[in-house]
Amino acid sequence: MLAMCVAEARPAVLTVSAMRFLTGVVLALPVTAVAPEPIKVLQGVAAWVLSIFAIYLFNGVTDVAGDRVNGSARPIARGALDPGSALFVAGVAAVLSLAATLDLPGPMTLIVGANLVLGYLYSGPPVPLKGSSGGTVAVLVLSGLLSYLGGFTLAAGGQATGTPVGLLVFAAASVYWMTLVGVPAKDLSDCEGDAAAGRRTVVVTRGERACRWFMSVAASVLAVALFAVVVLLGVELVWVVVALAAGAVAVVVAGAGRVRLGGGSRYEQRRPYRAFMATQHLVHITALISGI
Repeated sequence: MLAMCVAEARPAVLTVSAMRFLTGVVLALPVTAVAPEPIKVLQGVAAWVLSIFAIYLFNGVTDVAGDRVNGSARPIARGALDPGSALFVAGVAAVLSLAATLDLPGPMTLIVGANLVLGYLYSGPPVPLKGSSGGTVAVLVLSGLLSYLGGFTLAAGGQATGTPVGLLVFAAASVYWMTLVGVPAKDLSDCEGDAAAGRRTVVVTRGERACRWFMSVAASVLAVALFAVVVLLGVELVWVVVALAAGAVAVVVAGAGRVRLGGGSRYEQRRPYRAFMATQHLVHITALISGI
């Protein structure tokens, strides 16, 4: 059952969540008085990923109807994982995520706890924030920033010797990518289920063409803006700019094809989202390698 719970929580999401936290640690190192203990870093990563695991598993439980309309092959939607069992595992994971922070720097408990609250507000009653693109963006912005703040908090231990400009630039670019590129990319493939559930996403309210246009323009603008900021501030993120530019091209190309709403295979509908997600992984791996 645990393996199916992991599949429901999406291994790709859990992986990039771990990389976000680690990037926060690595890009904070230039302003830390003492390098953090590796075991503490791993403990912090575990706490953060457990909170994300709990959030996505809970989301799968609350989103089963829409996932089935969209033809999702995840365990709950296809009937391989009992929602009640998944909800129990999500609760245990949430408790463990908080427990894992107890001997870490004090703010870590608050950061992980705040992330869990955001996860509940996103999917839980009475008014799930995932019902609109605005609510989704708000949660992603806050949760994304918390991931980097958690890494910084663990690395600095409350004793930062300066401002981590590289981390601030990277976190801003990453959150922009998640919200203004990732949200419309995901909406494109989930439009039928979102409409059936009464959600007011961009693709439901504005249509597929507008959603694709917005996603492609947002990706292009970010690539240019990040290049300009890195050059102006002299931040050592040149290879991150290259990785993001390649990802922006991939998103634009994936979004150029037209798949009618309700038409085409789910594989075709998810091309923009796959390009978005692959870019997230590539950019974070590049940042980690460059930082180390």
